[in-house]
Amino acid sequence: MTPRFSTIARSDVGLVREGNEDSALISSRVVAVADGMGGHAGGEVASEIAIATLHDLVGVLSDPAVDEASREDLLMNISFSIDHEISARVAAEPMLTGMGTTLTALHLGTGVVELLHIGDSRCYKWSGKKITQLSYDHTVMQELLDQGRLTPEEVTDHPQRSMLTQALMGDSKIDPVLSVYPAAVGDRFLLCSDGLTNILSDHEIATIIKRNKNEDVVDTLVSAVLEKGAPDNVTVLWVEIVDDKEATHPHLIGAAGENK
Repeated sequence: MTPRFSTIARSDVGLVREGNEDSALISSRVVAVADGMGGHAGGEVASEIAIATLHDLVGVLSDPAVDEASREDLLMNISFSIDHEISARVAAEPMLTGMGTTLTALHLGTGVVELLHIGDSRCYKWSGKKITQLSYDHTVMQELLDQGRLTPEEVTDHPQRSMLTQALMGDSKIDPVLSVYPAAVGDRFLLCSDGLTNILSDHEIATIIKRNKNEDVVDTLVSAVLEKGAPDNVTVLWVEIVDDKEATHPHLIGAAGENK
């Protein structure tokens, strides 16, 4: 049997936004979250482009004939393909100027997971007792934290807390990061848009995970956000590496699912 991802996912528009600009991909070996922004309905379009482009690559990434080095190259280069697609769409529809999207994608390799990350959507690993953030927030706030110019407490209510330093916007100004981590059957991961992490702290997220069964984690997290007003779209993927014969048919949720 070959290890695969088993994923429980949900994307909710929240209580303030009129539309869902989040998109997500679920499959046996690739999962991803994209959080769109900007333009005339552009956020929905940008995140859909990111997830649809990645979806088209799932078959190749899952092909055992493709070696690990080639898979890593494909994953890294997909960000440039998405950026190009966004640029072409804006050229064809100028009203979409300014649209962009984050992308946080996790690929299951042989004994490892590979994390492609641009923006401030997040990927955490759950140890059974605590969550560890694997992704790095590409935000002005994170840079100020790294420089010691702000404390974590000061970030919470800062007016520029969501200002990105990197996003897929069709302008080629990206420096994608592909990180590789050891992985094994039983490992669990949380991928989410900032509609979750801007509302719930890491401690609150960890507490919910601890107190709930696997199948209830996603709904409980989203419910907690809704109880706090859910000012943004929220998308949550709870991912476990399992070892069984059942394959996960690739499917899309959020804006990408609505547009398909």
